[in-house]
Amino acid sequence: MVEGTKRDAVSVERKGHVAVVEMQRPPHNYVDPVVLGQVADTLEELAADDTCRAAVLAAGGRSFCAGANFSAAAGSSSDEAAAAGGFSGGARSFYDEAIRVFEAEIPLVAAVHGGAIGGGMGFALAADLRVTCPEAYFWANFVRLGIHQGFAMSVTVPALVGESMAADLLLTGRRVYGEEALTMGLANRCVPREKVREASILLAEEIAAAAPLAVSAVRRTLRDGLGERVRAALDHELTEQAKLMGTQDAGEGIRASFEKRAPEFLGK
Repeated sequence: MVEGTKRDAVSVERKGHVAVVEMQRPPHNYVDPVVLGQVADTLEELAADDTCRAAVLAAGGRSFCAGANFSAAAGSSSDEAAAAGGFSGGARSFYDEAIRVFEAEIPLVAAVHGGAIGGGMGFALAADLRVTCPEAYFWANFVRLGIHQGFAMSVTVPALVGESMAADLLLTGRRVYGEEALTMGLANRCVPREKVREASILLAEEIAAAAPLAVSAVRRTLRDGLGERVRAALDHELTEQAKLMGTQDAGEGIRASFEKRAPEFLGK
């Protein structure tokens, strides 16, 4: 994808050896198989371009990515409270595109300037590195919706923060803001909000300034086996999500998110 060209939901801007890939579904950049596919297509094209050595995944609007969009199914246009961790329709194709994002062979920095919610947090964790700000937050809100985590977060969260902290995040479904995200390892840099994209580009430029063959080799070592672990995790997560989506608690959790109230779970 050459500089200045634009897919329906994604645009690319080149800055030397770095490409800025921007999701353009503001204000919340909900993802679906089409959006994920466009990002994956773009990353694969950039990886095949010898002049591109690193990429930044950014987003326009209020949120970095507010997860999978349940609003169409629920007849709601709610904002971040409608953000969902799983994906109720087309889940297999959704996760097939997610695998392609993980497997794209280009160093990727996520510029997390706003909420990374549910599947949106999983999307951010698919990158090699993350830059965020104090106001932004990472929110694995799955259990508060009554469903199982997705987007291979069963793999990525423990890998980044350790098993104990992963249990803290995934069992409580609490928000983690930028400074805590930096401390626990979810983020690599925390800068003022207006500097997130600039800092992400600078970090990508540091990668691009290093020897490209060595960077590729080191990245392959660091991510060795990740594709297989992600595929296995997504299969398991999809099975668990399918089971739980049929429960009363999942229905209550999703309704409560639309209605901006605390859910009342019954264990049914």
